[in-house]
Amino acid sequence: MFALALRSPEPARTPGSTLNAAFAAGAVIPVGNTPLGITLSPDAARAYVANRGSNTVSVIDTATNTVIDTIATGAGPTDVAINPDGTRGYVTVFDDGLLSVFDPASDTLVTDIPVGAGATMAAVTPDGTRVYVTRQTTDTVSVIDTATNTVTGTITVGAGATGVVITPNGARAYVASFSGSVSAIDTATNTVTDTIIAGDVPILLTVSADGARVYVTNAGSASVSVIDTATNTVTDTIGVSAQPRFPALSPDGAHLYVGNADPDTVSVIDTATRTVVENISAGDGPTGIAVFPDGTRAYVSNANAGTVGVMRTTVIPDQGPTSGGTTVTLTGHHLANATAVRFGTAKAVITANTATSVTCTAPAGSGAVPVTVTTPGGTGTLGSFYYTPVPALTGISPDTGPVSGSDQEIVLTGRNLAGAIDVYFGTTRAVIQRVSDTQVTVRAARAPAPGGVAVTVLTSGGSADGLTYTYVDQSTVTGVSPSMGPTSGGTQVTITGTGLSQTERVTFHGNPAPFAVISDTTVTATSPPSATEGTFDVTVTTPGGTPAGAFTYVSGPGI
Repeated sequence: MFALALRSPEPARTPGSTLNAAFAAGAVIPVGNTPLGITLSPDAARAYVANRGSNTVSVIDTATNTVIDTIATGAGPTDVAINPDGTRGYVTVFDDGLLSVFDPASDTLVTDIPVGAGATMAAVTPDGTRVYVTRQTTDTVSVIDTATNTVTGTITVGAGATGVVITPNGARAYVASFSGSVSAIDTATNTVTDTIIAGDVPILLTVSADGARVYVTNAGSASVSVIDTATNTVTDTIGVSAQPRFPALSPDGAHLYVGNADPDTVSVIDTATRTVVENISAGDGPTGIAVFPDGTRAYVSNANAGTVGVMRTTVIPDQGPTSGGTTVTLTGHHLANATAVRFGTAKAVITANTATSVTCTAPAGSGAVPVTVTTPGGTGTLGSFYYTPVPALTGISPDTGPVSGSDQEIVLTGRNLAGAIDVYFGTTRAVIQRVSDTQVTVRAARAPAPGGVAVTVLTSGGSADGLTYTYVDQSTVTGVSPSMGPTSGGTQVTITGTGLSQTERVTFHGNPAPFAVISDTTVTATSPPSATEGTFDVTVTTPGGTPAGAFTYVSGPGI
């Protein structure tokens, strides 16, 4: 099963902290252990959460934001799907290989349908006659007839089938397989018509209301692929933060929300510009997301905290620079003919207006301010907006790495870094792992060539630079001489290769050895003692990687 990792929402936010207004004003609902998929009933009166670690489904009353029932399931429930008329619910039970059917009216199980080990995600066709279930431990999708509750077909897709969505017209199903592809399935024939290469480790999907686009999260490359369903091709790739999970669209399709498991954030993507406009700090392990039909809030399952956070989406984005100029969408009710929008006391410029939303340009300001809308019916507060100071960078460690990229974490220090949206090393985007107001931890991606590049951090308050990261050629080890010595250690060894001038460490079978750098192609070291005979790695740690050679330990003569 794909890994999950996520920090509990804090109760409030002060300027400079990492929690946004979106969660500060919302509820935190305790559910079971390791909550994953979350789904709203058709009337949105209930939210259903699959708690993999508790073998239960929590039923949340969305009017009171409290758990009103708990449904016991088999081992490892991961997702919940509800049929269009709300009369049947379906739970994928990963460890027991089941699709469990329950009655939402009584919250009781009706039957279990064996589908095979690794049942991961489920999607119901718009007419409610079939359910498509992915099996992550295989390369298959099971098709269930809801009238007979039996498996009527099996479709072969890519290895590691995980996410599944069905287009609004029911004509196609799309399946993300973490081996690297998205399969387009013709639901009339249950055959794969197209195999679409997405990003690294595509796992979960959502489809636009008009069926024109499918959005796929790529856990390996920390990105979202945009698929044009008319051509079944990827038309864009949007960078988010590390380990993205479930994507979910706002009802108007203007924003895409993506939970990022490593930095515990929700990325807000403007689907028109296909850019991240805000990263909202969430709970520990934001994973599943379900957006309320009126667009005013979203439910986010926090896998590591055992909670569901209620994220307000009435002001998106809810932060921006003190200079103003941020395009902000306000969502609510009875907003037609708005005559004024104010951020605190400052008046914003209205650029679009409907009964349920107002788009405006934020004025200049500072601190945290209420956002109010005035209509012929009166004035109401829709939420808060945080003016974010301009960020600054003061340090980077390490400041050198291989041109091929690395899994080594790089820590950027500074101030006003909370809510960092993107980090660039030159033109190469780095993947955000963790964020605080004084630090951003990233992993550097591959660079086009060796050399020093500028480091830039983008936040809602602006951009910060002034630091340099140096890409170096990949280090190599081509020889270890002599390549054999006694287990007692003490052998003087010459290690040859390339890119060795900045050697930081030499180890024999993981044991540190004294060393000296002679040149970029030569390092000398003294073998440490070894408890056993055998041939082991001699590893050289450099900014250009950790290449290794081999050294054989032999025991001395004895009687």
